[in-house]
Amino acid sequence: MENQNFIKLSLLASTLTLTSSLSFAHGQGDPSSGPKAIMADSRAPIGVMGDHLHKDGEFMVSYRYMGMDMGGNLDGNDSISPDQIVSTLSNPFGPPNNVRVVPTKMTSKMHMLGLMYAPSDDLTLMAMLNYVEKEMDHITYQGMMGTNRLGTFTTQSSGIGDTKLAGLYRLHKDGAHQLHANIGISIPTGDIDNSDTVLTPMNTRMELRLPYGMQLGSGTYDLEPGLTYTGNNGAYGWGSQFMSTVHLGENDEDYTLGDSYQLSAWASYRFKPSVSGSFRLTAKTVSDIDGQDPEIAAPVQTANPENYGGDFVNLGIGLNLVGQSAALRGHRLAFELESPIVQNVHGVQMDMNSMIIAGYQYAF
Repeated sequence: MENQNFIKLSLLASTLTLTSSLSFAHGQGDPSSGPKAIMADSRAPIGVMGDHLHKDGEFMVSYRYMGMDMGGNLDGNDSISPDQIVSTLSNPFGPPNNVRVVPTKMTSKMHMLGLMYAPSDDLTLMAMLNYVEKEMDHITYQGMMGTNRLGTFTTQSSGIGDTKLAGLYRLHKDGAHQLHANIGISIPTGDIDNSDTVLTPMNTRMELRLPYGMQLGSGTYDLEPGLTYTGNNGAYGWGSQFMSTVHLGENDEDYTLGDSYQLSAWASYRFKPSVSGSFRLTAKTVSDIDGQDPEIAAPVQTANPENYGGDFVNLGIGLNLVGQSAALRGHRLAFELESPIVQNVHGVQMDMNSMIIAGYQYAF
């Protein structure tokens, strides 16, 4: 399904690019002979949220798809095999004294519907609803010790995630530079008590509450303050954004997810008004989970709150497309592929392979 969605978006992108090119070839997108051109690079890479303001009275609707793949495991920044994990990693909820279940693969898919409205030139309001799908494959090892593999199983969770509300307030604007504050809050609409059937080391099937990383929300109200800068000079653009998530208090299951702090910096080049490309570096640090859900207690590394958080750096390559004429004018498609270049995790965690972000935007 993920590949099908990406293929459909790619076909739509090709249609949009071709139509834009034809309109420019006929002078319909040339500012000197028709409507003023809409610049593809007037938006940040699609993986950057809350990157721009709108004009007084303007609305924008958007859809983003974010798909992440994880495979294998890391101990700090070193790879570790499933056999090594069950031989060396202790289980704080024992017996058994060692971990006996190891995750091997995880996919996460998020669908984000956004709405922006500007009550003035200096203030834009934003709301985002999320639908999340997660799936994780595991190996179960037999008995209390050793490396005899009993079998495999998969757990799943899906549903509404946390809801985001934000205001973007302009602090500075001149011909080439803009700066605005991001002031956001996350509302805990995502479930934190999802469960599924697992294969135990005793070769039984039973339903257990899923670990923290498989839940759909934080369970707390979260502040999301930040600061965004953008600049441009001719066909070149650049920008940076600092964003943070600060979890307020403890949720109903007696824990608080780790706070996170993220800094992104990007550069773009506009090949023509309808097409631009970008590179982006994102550095993020996430603290440990504070507390523990008493219902999450199993011989698997993801049940241990100490195996969350870390320091990460990703590299993203992006493409922005915008229609210039007729029915496609102002409709935007954007894509970004992110890959990790630094992963230094707390404890033992899964290894991120890649993330695909695709989106559609239309302002009116």
